[in-house]
Amino acid sequence: MGYARVGLTLARCIATAALVVFLTPQSQAQTVDLSGRYQCLQAKVRGKVIPCKAAPLILKNDGRFELRGWEGSYLVNGEWVELSDSLIKTRAKIAPGHKIVLRYYGKHGLVEMTYERRVAEMGKTSLS
Repeated sequence: MGYARVGLTLARCIATAALVVFLTPQSQAQTVDLSGRYQCLQAKVRGKVIPCKAAPLILKNDGRFELRGWEGSYLVNGEWVELSDSLIKTRAKIAPGHKIVLRYYGKHGLVEMTYERRVAEMGKTSLS
């Protein structure tokens, strides 16, 4: 009778463990691929919107970026893209419509640059 009791207890433990493993919600990390070439859509200087002729923001697949000769690495953190090199670190907000909004203080005060990823290639599921 002792072995039957041990076997029943063991079966209950295995069943409970199986239920815990299969019924526990699986948190799947969502990877956001922002890599691509972003054209400057508009700039806002002193509250006035002006057309933008700035160089593009390029986010590479390997976590590196290029912007007007500034090169470094980027990290997507929630709704922010953190751009940094060995000396400078800044954040740009991810906006709906494949846009990135970069705010900084320049020689004319607060500047807000809006970059947009526009080009989609045939056969690709993501924009580039």
